[in-house]
Amino acid sequence: MTEPRHGIAPARARREPNLLPNHVVLTLLLVFSLGPLVVLGFNSLKGSAEIGRNPLGPPTAPIWQNFPDAWEIGNFSTTTRNSTILVAGTVAGVLVTGGMTAYSLAKLNLPGSGAFTLYLLVGSSLPIQLFLVPLFFLWRSFGMVNNLFGLVVIYVALNSPLAIFLLRSYMLQLPSDFEDAARIDGAGEWEVFRRIVIPLSWPGFLTVGLVVALSVWNEFLLATVFLTDQERFTVVTSYFNFTARFSRDWGLTSAAAVMMILPIIGIFLALQRQFIDGLTKGGLKG
Repeated sequence: MTEPRHGIAPARARREPNLLPNHVVLTLLLVFSLGPLVVLGFNSLKGSAEIGRNPLGPPTAPIWQNFPDAWEIGNFSTTTRNSTILVAGTVAGVLVTGGMTAYSLAKLNLPGSGAFTLYLLVGSSLPIQLFLVPLFFLWRSFGMVNNLFGLVVIYVALNSPLAIFLLRSYMLQLPSDFEDAARIDGAGEWEVFRRIVIPLSWPGFLTVGLVVALSVWNEFLLATVFLTDQERFTVVTSYFNFTARFSRDWGLTSAAAVMMILPIIGIFLALQRQFIDGLTKGGLKG
């Protein structure tokens, strides 16, 4: 009876998978995603003549004056303030209304909650272009055209379905023990929601806030339709007018683009762990 060759099994057990293809794919994806941003940063420090000679490489003599010039020409001091107001108002409205609605659908077992969830799903799938013309005339009759508050109301209505779905999925995972204990101690539903559910669901609320903030900051169609006064323009509409007036000066245009996207990139990089955690946990249950 021959003895087994003990050297073969350990050798196979020690064999590790080849991760080189994974690294190659990840490197290509990284270059594909960061390459345009790097080129945009390079061009924001060049003049138009240098961009024509060297559109992809780093600047030979950086022109830092492009940023203050673009800030003043594009009136970014006003448009950044307007966009910040829209983002803050929309995020606050979505978190309040979406959070309470999601709690009602996830924890209170209300009659008709399934039909209401289906209604939100169907309503959120319809494009806003279907309602744009009647909505404009309705808002004009209310005197809410060229009004930041009127646009906040529209943004809240558009972003609430996604917030409700995500927060509802997150709240369904929360154990009911803490809520039941609070109710036994005499807490009402508002106290349970405020003191128990919100602290346990804060990654979901943070994720919804980031998604809504990014959507509102980059929104273009409704901002151009419902805001006609230059003092009410947002960052995106200001950048669009900037590119129309100064399209030949690609250095200033690139500097304006960098200033427009830099706040969102900074916020996302600072909160990316919480953002990913909220997305993954919110998608485990329906």
